Amino acid sequence: MECTIDWGGPEGMLFVARTGSGHITAMDGAPEGGGHNLAPRPMEMLLTGTGGCAAYDVVLILKRGRHAVSHCQVKLTADRAETDPKVFTKIHFAFTVTGKNLPAAAVERAVALSHEKYCSASAMLAKTADITHSVTIIDA
Repeated sequence: MECTIDWGGPEGMLFVARTGSGHITAMDGAPEGGGHNLAPRPMEMLLTGTGGCAAYDVVLILKRGRHAVSHCQVKLTADRAETDPKVFTKIHFAFTVTGKNLPAAAVERAVALSHEKYCSASAMLAKTADITHSVTIIDA
C-alpha cells in the first residue's frame, strides 16, 4: 500500500493525497493553523478511515452470514489528548444497522469481530484510545 501527499503551496495548508489505488483526496487545516478550511483535517481523515474499516467489516460479516442487511451507519465520536502528540484517547463507535429480521446476536458478533479481529485501523488506534461501541438495529 502506498500514497503520495503533495502540499498545495505557501498560501495555506491544503494537501492533496494520491493513493496507490488511483484515488485523490484533499486535507486542509483550520484557519488558526494556516489553513483555509477547504477539506477535512488529517486527523478527521484518520477517524473516517477507521469508521469505514469497521463498517466494511460489519457489513461483510453479516452478508457472509446470509443476513438481510440493507444499511449500515457508524458515527464515531472521539476525544484527543490535550498535549502533543494529540493522539486519540477515547473513540466511541455508534453503529446503526438496518435489515430484515437481523438477529441482535449476529450484529453484536459482527461488531465485536471487527473490533477484536479484523479492523486494522481500530487495532492501531486502540494502542492509545479506549474504544467503545453501541449498536442500534432497525428492522426494515
